Amino acid sequence: MSSEESCVVRHFRYYHPVSDEDVMLLARLEDSATPLRAGTVLWEERDEAHEFCTLKHGWAFSYRELENGTRQILEIYLPGDIIGLREFAFSQRLAGVQMVEDGEVCFFPHRHIVDIFRQSFTLTSILFAIASHQQVMITERLVNLARRNARQKLAHFLLEMIQRLRQTQADGSESFRLPLSQEILADLLGLSPVHVSRTFTALNDDGLVFRDRYQVQIPDLEALKQEAGFDDRYLIENMRPLFDAKKADGNRGPDA
Repeated sequence: MSSEESCVVRHFRYYHPVSDEDVMLLARLEDSATPLRAGTVLWEERDEAHEFCTLKHGWAFSYRELENGTRQILEIYLPGDIIGLREFAFSQRLAGVQMVEDGEVCFFPHRHIVDIFRQSFTLTSILFAIASHQQVMITERLVNLARRNARQKLAHFLLEMIQRLRQTQADGSESFRLPLSQEILADLLGLSPVHVSRTFTALNDDGLVFRDRYQVQIPDLEALKQEAGFDDRYLIENMRPLFDAKKADGNRGPDA
């Protein structure tokens, strides 16, 4: 498997350069890809948590089923993402995961992550950075749900998606594929499907977002950022650079 074929490798390299040896370790995370159809549930909340998976192709989402029969979508997963990382220390799943569209998923046991911890300081640092970034994104999602109006919620989410897609599919375009139904967007943003449709229409009328089925175009990113009140401090570009083990050892004081 070459790095050009692997979204996981491209995803990791977005945080820090990786060596050929590290690429070989990451290749284990994309062994034995399993094709899955749209709507397939990877696991349910409270299932036993003993493995992670990488999303090789397609989109997926995590969710919680609520007592009143509704659901809250927590996160959207893109090709290259590691799913289940936050549950490493738990025996049961904290949320369900479902495929948005047809795709391929590579399941791997927790021990493969432990192998990476043992063999690569760089990959271990990147994994901690990925886990940290996932946590910050959940925090930002909470703020988006609780304190922003419908236009800001949708605009903020679209800006986040285009930034994340550029990590593994960088082409400089302001147009991207968003294969999410209005029902999924509604469950993600805490709106009704009708409200999502009306908000897209309003943003379109103002020349901020154009949508044609699953294709979205943002003609002026800066204008949409102003509409959303978009604070980009939680994006990867603003994370401090990672460093290798030798530099880390060199920076330790005599009493460390």
